[in-house]
Amino acid sequence: MTAIRVLLVDDHAVVTDGLRSLLSLFDDIDVVGAAQTGAAAIALCASVQPDVVLMDLSMPDMDGAETTSRILTNNLGVRVIALTGYLDEGLVRAVIDAGASGYLLKTVSGDDIVEAIRGVVKGRATMSLEALTHATRPEPSPETDYQPSLTDREMAVLQRVAEGETNKEIARHLSVSPGTVRVHVSNILAKFGVENRTAAVRYALRHDLLTDQVD
Repeated sequence: MTAIRVLLVDDHAVVTDGLRSLLSLFDDIDVVGAAQTGAAAIALCASVQPDVVLMDLSMPDMDGAETTSRILTNNLGVRVIALTGYLDEGLVRAVIDAGASGYLLKTVSGDDIVEAIRGVVKGRATMSLEALTHATRPEPSPETDYQPSLTDREMAVLQRVAEGETNKEIARHLSVSPGTVRVHVSNILAKFGVENRTAAVRYALRHDLLTDQVD
């Protein structure tokens, strides 16, 4: 198995050093570099070509959202996970809009970070449901009051997508085939008018469609 190449971006060396030590314990993950500014991250990303970037949101030269946008514009196939120590509604929305595949607080466990890295490579939406529920909920308005009509089964699938489950995992829990799950996911994306699972979860959270957890 080819190791997942990870680039660390944080303006605190103690954070990148700690993450490097943590990730070095896993044979399927290879830390290929670390940067302390957005500009350095952009340049290093082009050089080392990582699969996943762990991105801090607050840096001295540019924020994580702008850095994410520039990286994804110039590096197809890279996945970005925002990893931050606090909730800032504006920055969280901005980094997801910029194309980040995940959003985690630095208070999560090391295992959660590792699973997030593995998950985004496989195309999973890897976000802290609690954090996004609080950080991306907009003020009520006529536009945000609108909710597309989902079937009960589509709602069940959506809930498990938000939990980061793969189609196979969802199929097993709901006792249906993975092909059926793919159809439900496609229907959800079409009804929400979004292009991927991450955007669907964000849309659902902004419209308060999700519960706190699945059974």
